[in-house]
Amino acid sequence: MDDQTSHHETYSAGLAKRRQVVGSDYVDRALANMNEFTKPMQELVTEYCWGGIWTRPGLDDKTRSFLNLAMLTALNRPTELATHVRGALTNGATPEEIQEVLLQTAIYVGVPAALESFRIADGVLGEHRHD
Repeated sequence: MDDQTSHHETYSAGLAKRRQVVGSDYVDRALANMNEFTKPMQELVTEYCWGGIWTRPGLDDKTRSFLNLAMLTALNRPTELATHVRGALTNGATPEEIQEVLLQTAIYVGVPAALESFRIADGVLGEHRHD
């Protein structure tokens, strides 16, 4: 966010990008389920992650998805990983490309983390094979 962009503009851009990548249903559920405790986190994620970073021109969305898959594997965050596998597919990633990202994580992050990510990704990919 530069000095000329308001928080409202960044939040709005982030909300649009978030809906584009992970889907309106997912975003609507996240926002509908927020309460006074979780609201600041949803606002932070929408404004800074999606509005401040995902809207930057330096990387395309597919590349950002690949980075997220690798980082979420390293951090062992299965719920977010599943969300971002879906987002990667939306951003044009193929199952083969997702597989390659996860294989690379096995070497640099560790086999147990990559095995868990493969299980999660396979489940998400299975959902899409049946669509």
